[in-house]
Amino acid sequence: MNSPDAPKPDATPAATPATDADLDPFRLQSPETLANPYPVYARLRQEAPVYFSAGYNGWLVTRYDHVAAGFRDPRLSAKRSSAFVTKLPEEVRQRLEPLRRNLASWALLLDPPEHTRIRSLINKAFVPRLVEGLRPRVEALVSDLLDAVAPAGRMDVLRDLGDLLPLLVIGEVLGVPAEDRHKLKGWSNALGGFLGAGRPTLEIAGGALTAVAELEDYFRGVIASRRQSPGSDLLSQLIVAEEQGTILGEQELLSTCCMLLFGGHETTKNLIGNGLLALLLDRSARDELRASPMLLGPAVEELLRYDSPVQWMSRMALEDIELDGVTIPKGDRAFLVLGAANRDPAQFPEPDRLDFHRTDIRHISFGLGVHYCAGAALARMEAQAAISMFLRRFPDAALASGGLTWRMNPGVRGLTAIPVELGKEKAST
Repeated sequence: MNSPDAPKPDATPAATPATDADLDPFRLQSPETLANPYPVYARLRQEAPVYFSAGYNGWLVTRYDHVAAGFRDPRLSAKRSSAFVTKLPEEVRQRLEPLRRNLASWALLLDPPEHTRIRSLINKAFVPRLVEGLRPRVEALVSDLLDAVAPAGRMDVLRDLGDLLPLLVIGEVLGVPAEDRHKLKGWSNALGGFLGAGRPTLEIAGGALTAVAELEDYFRGVIASRRQSPGSDLLSQLIVAEEQGTILGEQELLSTCCMLLFGGHETTKNLIGNGLLALLLDRSARDELRASPMLLGPAVEELLRYDSPVQWMSRMALEDIELDGVTIPKGDRAFLVLGAANRDPAQFPEPDRLDFHRTDIRHISFGLGVHYCAGAALARMEAQAAISMFLRRFPDAALASGGLTWRMNPGVRGLTAIPVELGKEKAST
């Protein structure tokens, strides 16, 4: 349940002269690059592995070894919620303060020991034994979602499966009433649009502000209900932790709920969407996976590497840091580009090829170190269920005619829709 985050708008590092983003030789913000960043990542790894982007106001780190080291370097801080609003006009900063305050208590935007305190509570809900116990329920949800679209003979894989399944699952884990889970989608999508944006506009920031305000109001009601009637869900456990003083007050409790919703939805949604897209585009890989179900686990790992749903994570330099002969000045931001690291040929031979038989697939799509995604096992299991059951039920599915549109979001990689003709349905056995 990792999350990317948006670079500081309109900031220029003291050590590097400002340049117009349109003159960027790598065209990082062009629609073509956002739709397919991998050729540009290859150039960056080769020509400028530590590169300052004026458009994104930060340093892009693209080689696998550098990115892996960056996650473990205590000089690169995850505590950066203020960076979202620092360079904005005072009036705008004041208006966005509730959003900044909510993000300031997200564990993924904290360093130890604050991070450790909250993370230790979350970890208890995502141990492998408990996650595996959810598999029958997740498979039942997938079956229901596929049942709903089968009669029409077509579906939008993202809307009808990728978007809904993670919402239903994280809602169940948190303890959100079943009848309310549909409400979560818009709020989560608004946060994703803000946190992954290269240059969040005031409109995008305003959408995230509204989402946070409505989420906090909603969770206040659910929390009040759980205080009266505790359950076995994660939210009830977090309430107990707050009452015992491990979680420090209502704001931290509300922020943690928002973070869990976003993390449990956005990453998994795009893992399912990007993964099924890759298989729909590669018939031989799809046929191999259908013929050899034992490849499901390695296949999901390879799909995570091949087209990572989270493309970057940022860190703040606490001091001047030299990397590959380049100095990242104190106070500047380093973007650890997971998508580029996962295609580094120094780590993965023939990185642009989808290969379910890789013997060493240490991708970093879920991060590394203390901020490794707490919900990684759950995301994997959901993707395994969604992908395997879709392929088994609709072996002849094909992309519908017409082009695909990628979200113009450099940090969160996903499509706006994946229309599919389902073809002949395979009878249940």
